Amino acid sequence: MTAVLAIVPLALLALGTPVFLVFLAAVTLTLVFVLPIPPLALHQVMFGGLDHYALLAIPFFVFAGELMGASGIASRLIAWVLALVGRMPGSLGVATVGASTAMGAISGSSVAAVGALGKTLYPRLVEGGYGRERAAGLIASSGAVDIVIPPSIAMILYGLAAEQSIPRLFMAGILPGLLIASMISVFIVLMATVKGIPVVGRFDVRKALSATKDAVAALFMPVFVLGGIYNGWFSPTEAGGFACLYAMIVARFVYRSMSWGDIVQAAGNAAMLSARIMVIVAAASIATWLLTTQGVPQAIVTWIEALDMSPVMFLLVVNMVLLGIGCLLDPTTAILVLAPLLVPIAVSLGVDPVHFGIVMTVNLAIGMFTPPFGLNIFVAQSVTGLPAHAIYRGIVPFLAVLVTALLIITYVPALSLALAPAI
Repeated sequence: MTAVLAIVPLALLALGTPVFLVFLAAVTLTLVFVLPIPPLALHQVMFGGLDHYALLAIPFFVFAGELMGASGIASRLIAWVLALVGRMPGSLGVATVGASTAMGAISGSSVAAVGALGKTLYPRLVEGGYGRERAAGLIASSGAVDIVIPPSIAMILYGLAAEQSIPRLFMAGILPGLLIASMISVFIVLMATVKGIPVVGRFDVRKALSATKDAVAALFMPVFVLGGIYNGWFSPTEAGGFACLYAMIVARFVYRSMSWGDIVQAAGNAAMLSARIMVIVAAASIATWLLTTQGVPQAIVTWIEALDMSPVMFLLVVNMVLLGIGCLLDPTTAILVLAPLLVPIAVSLGVDPVHFGIVMTVNLAIGMFTPPFGLNIFVAQSVTGLPAHAIYRGIVPFLAVLVTALLIITYVPALSLALAPAI
């Protein structure tokens, strides 16, 4: 069984097979040729893996993100952040990070943020003296914040896989997300000062007030959604439904930038993306079920305990493994497969599972722009037109900043648990 579940997926991934087919093929071969389990269990577990109320939040937040993106929210957020940073060195780069953070608080989609910011800001960054490689690296890496800042689809999936409170995970992601955004911004300011990048724009009170007025409807969305969750007004799933309604009202009646036909088209795009996520969830649930029923997690826990590994060393090993896996698999797949295996080990070593969830999320967020297969790299390549190797060079300094932030988040659990204390 071990050979089938290890060799077959690696071979299929090397051939470029879609991830959900990788899981289906490996489990099907195991059930047919190795284990005396009726193949009928295959579809029962698949559909059972989707039978979770919390998963309804995913299509809701995806649809809300599509609506906010198609209604011109990105340009309004960029204008708002630029109006606030004024004559700060590296103001355009800081505005890129700030706009990405704000978009993460709306949709939680790293890919969407990279695409929107790349189209809008890449030409301005190049003209502003950042250079093509550095500008592309900034756009690709700043999208990592979107996965950590709540509401985060990755955290919803982790909460489901690890049986943890999603509201508590959302709270735990706020300070780490702001830390990442702050560290990237500080690096940009220092880089702009050293490289002599020209200052773009100046602070003007009237311009700042005007930009705030223009973006206020978008900025209130995360306030209402997260405030409603934390105050107990609605669950994360119900909050997703509210986010859709709010985004629809803003897009159609406040900004008047979308027709009903545009809204229907956004719904279709959201349905396609949600379907891609859900089919991975269904396929991953089979692999998780098979590993669990065969006692693999328990065997791994026993093996780790026999090594007498300290929590510090365990977290270091986990970081190294997840950074490697993150540049090969998307966060959805990695979380659904690895969380059920790693969380019991973390808990047995005294690591808070919510803090561990933030560590996993940050690792996989970094993997989104880590060469050679980070998804954000390909999105940045499509919007900038640069070859991949040029984007790799631009990413390197930001990768060092994010890894430093990861180590702080990993070994200072209070950063994650200050707003989400252990119950």
